[in-house]
Order: sequence, then structure tokens, then C-alpha cells
Amino acid sequence: MSKTKGGGSTRNGRDSNAQRLGVKAFGGQTVPAGSILIRQRGTKFHPGKNVKRASDDSLFAMVDGVVKFEHKDKKRQQISVYPAVAAAK
Repeated sequence: MSKTKGGGSTRNGRDSNAQRLGVKAFGGQTVPAGSILIRQRGTKFHPGKNVKRASDDSLFAMVDGVVKFEHKDKKRQQISVYPAVAAAK
């Protein structure tokens, strides 16, 4: 008799790669233009001033500056990037 049961091949031996979502630049941090601020699925955060939304819902900076997390309204948050000169005032 065999020690183990008849083993056959398994059908669930696959796993997908991690998507590496989340905040990449935090509030108060200085970022260059074009850098990704957030990777997300859906619009958990909305784009504010000087920020655009990519086709995969990621948010990225349009100008060099400082990141600021703000409230768009009671339920929604937005992320803005203010030029470093304006932020220093």
C-alpha cells in the first residue's frame, strides 16, 4: 500500500503577481512633474490642481511641486500639487 493518496496533478497551482497599488508620494513631499502620486483601482482619490488621472486610474503630477491631500467635498478626497515657489509663501 502507498503511504500517500493518489496524487494527480493539481489545477490551482497558479498565483498572480502583486499589483503594487497605494500611495507613492505623501503629503508635504516634493515631486517632479510626471511622477506617480497614487496607484489605485477606481477613484478612491480624485485629481486636484496640477494632477491628472491616467487610464488605469493612477494619479500623476503635471508640475514640479509639493503634494497636498485635500477634501473635495464631504465624501471625496483629492490630491493637488502646488508649485514649490507658491508653497514657500
